Amino acid sequence: MMRSNRLDRQLRIEGWNQQALENAKIGVIGDNDLLASLYIMSASALGINHVFALAPVLDPILIEIAQKLNIRFSLTHIDGFFTHPVMAELFKDCDFMVDLSQYGLANKLLIERGFRENTPVIRGFCHETNGHQGFKVFSYLKGREWRELEQVVSAHNLPKHHFDDAVLGTIVSGIVLEETKNLLMNQHPSDDLILYQRKKIISAYGQPRILIVGSGALGIFVGLGLVYSGFRNLTFMDPDVVEITNLNRQVLFYDAVGSYKAQTLSNKLNALFGTGSNALVAYFDRNSDIASYDIVFDCVDNFESRIVLSEKSKRHGKMLISGGTSADAGQIVTYNPVDDSVTPAELLGLYDLVEKRNPEAYHRERAACIYRPDPSVIMTNQITAGIMVDSYRMLIDGQKPANVFYDSTSSVRF
Repeated sequence: MMRSNRLDRQLRIEGWNQQALENAKIGVIGDNDLLASLYIMSASALGINHVFALAPVLDPILIEIAQKLNIRFSLTHIDGFFTHPVMAELFKDCDFMVDLSQYGLANKLLIERGFRENTPVIRGFCHETNGHQGFKVFSYLKGREWRELEQVVSAHNLPKHHFDDAVLGTIVSGIVLEETKNLLMNQHPSDDLILYQRKKIISAYGQPRILIVGSGALGIFVGLGLVYSGFRNLTFMDPDVVEITNLNRQVLFYDAVGSYKAQTLSNKLNALFGTGSNALVAYFDRNSDIASYDIVFDCVDNFESRIVLSEKSKRHGKMLISGGTSADAGQIVTYNPVDDSVTPAELLGLYDLVEKRNPEAYHRERAACIYRPDPSVIMTNQITAGIMVDSYRMLIDGQKPANVFYDSTSSVRF
């Protein structure tokens, strides 16, 4: 019962096959960075129970979260690098391989193994080249021996220092996990090389005052991304308490059912990362004060609050980054009062989608949500949140981020 309640929101997705996830054995090749650990944590939340990882290091915070999220989760970690064909024997029982390494020898050995044994290999990594930063994800299946493979093999054959970015890594791990789910459920993985790229960020961030409205899955991953980027002056705002059905995607709430989300998230980040974040257990409405903040992140789950967030940000001249998700898609809309005249609510046509603009109507209907639950998974939340944080870093750097729409069912993901 505990398991089915925890996974309830993804079990509601049409065609979902949880047993395929739970019975799978996934081999993960990592490097000296956070990427493998981010993937393992999210895989555990999704209900994948068996992971075999070969990596020189795994992040203890993320691995502890993975183990507490899913009581059935089993991780076998071997400390080292994948540098010889004989090491493939370690993964002989795995259904497929996830290659998150940054050295060409491992990339080539795994693709060769995939070709020889007809075993899929999902490849994902961050990169920095020619003044740009980004990531690439590619799902190799036998028969895909075309030129795109040249773009996913690292330039350096042996392990060495490489570009690493936890925010981009959060997005990569979400996309790789989406491809993992597709392969295990006999759904179609992407035929194309999945790309994301922007100019290299060079400006110092400083310590702006940041308000994150909504402390669910989006709020958690936005908070993690901001902390990994060095931001410390955070305030989380949310009126809700943690429910067991949140735990398939709200990764920091494994021991907090019944507690207030905003307070729990703030306390977790302060304890794990030494931040000094704050919490406001309240709805965001027309009486909420944003005057003291430099940037607002919209991580709410209703149109009424999004409208008020847009209107108040425009009135007070505040940057606003608005994110929304469904079970298979996400959207990120950025508002910078210096450059933009149209708010996220106006751009998305939210006024036409609600009959009233009074957020108190949402307060009265809130309890009914448990009877009308929407399907939700971890992947679209972490992908969307990662792009929200990266969009903010671009704004600080003087770049103009594009509004992004992510569709996990499309051959063109972004």
